[in-house]
Amino acid sequence: MKLLGGIATVLCMTIVLFTPAWSADKGKTNEVKEAVEMAAAAKVTIDQAIKTASAKVAGKVIEAELEKKHSKIIWEVEVVTADNKVMEVHIDAETGAVIDVEEEKS
Repeated sequence: MKLLGGIATVLCMTIVLFTPAWSADKGKTNEVKEAVEMAAAAKVTIDQAIKTASAKVAGKVIEAELEKKHSKIIWEVEVVTADNKVMEVHIDAETGAVIDVEEEKS
């Protein structure tokens, strides 16, 4: 009887320990799927978005990411300026128009 109790305890512990891993994998799969769908829908390439952001804000581009905000696909391009500020340039991924420019919040 003690053996069955020990096996049940080990089984329960195993389920508890591995459940977050299953959840994390499922979340990662959904993120990848969403990223693929956004990339397919975007008419503006990452190179075009970087070029547009560089024309708007002088500095070095450090990151460009495709995001969905308010049901709209946008490029968020981060640029480090000469005075070491990180500026985010939001670009409409369908039209290529600059939506806004704002300083990144810490």
